[in-house]
Amino acid sequence: MARTPPRTTAGYAIGSVGTGGFGTLPGLVLSYYLTDTLGVAAGMASLVVTVPKIWDVLIDPFIGRLSDGDRRRTGHRARIMLIGAVTLPLCVIALFAAPDSVRGMAAGLWVAVAYVACTTAFSLFQVPYLALPAELSDTYEGRTRLVAPRIAVLTLAILAFGAGGPMVRDAMGGGRAGYLGMAVVTGLLMGVGMVASALLTRTPVTEQSDLPATDAAAGATFSAAMAALRESSPLRALLGTFLLQALATGAMLAAAQYVATYLLRNEGAVTFLFIALVAPAMLVMPLARRLADRIGKRRAYVAATVLFAVAAAALLPAAQLGAATYAVVAVCGVAYAGMQLYPLAMLPDVMAHDEPGRAGVTAGVWTAGETTGMALGPTVALLVLAVTGFVSSDGGTRASQPPSALWGVAAIFSVLPAALALLSLVPLSRYRLGRAEVDA
Repeated sequence: MARTPPRTTAGYAIGSVGTGGFGTLPGLVLSYYLTDTLGVAAGMASLVVTVPKIWDVLIDPFIGRLSDGDRRRTGHRARIMLIGAVTLPLCVIALFAAPDSVRGMAAGLWVAVAYVACTTAFSLFQVPYLALPAELSDTYEGRTRLVAPRIAVLTLAILAFGAGGPMVRDAMGGGRAGYLGMAVVTGLLMGVGMVASALLTRTPVTEQSDLPATDAAAGATFSAAMAALRESSPLRALLGTFLLQALATGAMLAAAQYVATYLLRNEGAVTFLFIALVAPAMLVMPLARRLADRIGKRRAYVAATVLFAVAAAALLPAAQLGAATYAVVAVCGVAYAGMQLYPLAMLPDVMAHDEPGRAGVTAGVWTAGETTGMALGPTVALLVLAVTGFVSSDGGTRASQPPSALWGVAAIFSVLPAALALLSLVPLSRYRLGRAEVDA
């Protein structure tokens, strides 16, 4: 296969405007929106953010099967991606559009239903999108070159949505109206990026040998998903690693707004926390790619994970020291660049190494695992808040928190992510797919 055309590389990269936006914004503000604007108790809020993700895990392999079948029929994956790209903005707006009369348990139900719709629309785009690199490039280093611009855009999107989303909310007066305005602006931006990506990567496949002959060959939903996990030890190792790290970053993301409000005593400080995290990641991304070319993706991934664990652990005392938090978060950002780049550059290697024609199913399995981790992160965070005595409010006077709840916020932001990052090194040690095996 020739080098991936610049148009296609750019089209693949711009899709991360949507994936980065949706992967960041709900994880950052949804828990806080539930407990501090809608008045939902922390325990119930944990269910609200978890149940829709369970649904997402169930449908991801099915969407992967649909994507593989559609690619067989049309030669590309654009149709399903476009359905997700068009519907996601509407679902995001609905997520933050709970009327003033809806509070407490009723508000939690509103958010849960809208979140189910959001995760479904997102998966329709994300699953086929993840399958593309294995089909757009056919070499070990070529896939890193393809994925690196995507991770750069992803990092920029995380910064834009993570820092800019709360700024838009506050500029529009905060409260329910502020969240709704934020949803309109950010939802439309996500949709534009995803539609552009689907159209620009709509390149028909010229070699049909890797396409399944029938839908059954692409997999029968869960049986195909289980077969992919059972037959691919590299997939099991990489997915186990990424799932634990998604759990770590999901918990950290959910805690960020609480850290800003209750430890740094400035609700708007969440914007600067995101800048401290993402700006270093953007700066070191080219170096992260060169490091992978020099020492291999797996070894570079281990180094990034260890650095993240050490920096996250250091956040426990830093979170009590105010401004020192930003400096330590910046070190986390350096590691975060690698923790995003390397696994997503290794995944298409796994797809190419495994059974041909199963990339969509594998992408569905991966998305289900990532979703599980990102869903359980906020769940664990909210459960810790509930256990440590966090007091919810309905958008009026900010509730005073007991010392135990403040220590719970700090632990979710530091100790928990550090421990999970170190634990993720266990499955990563079992990943054995290197340059020679991939290019062979």
